[in-house]
Amino acid sequence: MPKKTTITFTARGYELDSYNHINNAVYLNYFEHARWEYFRELGLYTLLTEHGNLPVVTDVHIRYQREIKLFDELVIESFCFQEKPYLIFQQKIINKTLQMTSARATTKLIFIDHDKIARDIPAEILELISQ
Repeated sequence: MPKKTTITFTARGYELDSYNHINNAVYLNYFEHARWEYFRELGLYTLLTEHGNLPVVTDVHIRYQREIKLFDELVIESFCFQEKPYLIFQQKIINKTLQMTSARATTKLIFIDHDKIARDIPAEILELISQ
């Protein structure tokens, strides 16, 4: 069973668009922030830097379901799994204010070294995400 993490935060005013809800492009930032928190919480960031591997997003699919408004309380649930050669994140934004899902995302990552050559996902990372 893949490890799942959650982060909680509040929608901010500078993220609003002209319709007075959170701009759709901001969702990308939300999902990316949650992925970095996933790496940090599981100790993966340290492993990445030790191995010299850098995650690179190759594909993102977002399904927008409900709008997010200013000061809505949000939770992002994240987990990932391997589907060679990718590390695939499944994420969901839950609007706690409305008690409804606002968006879902599937993101594919590959790993590259400092020479920008694709590498296999380090075994230590695969071990940590599946514990």
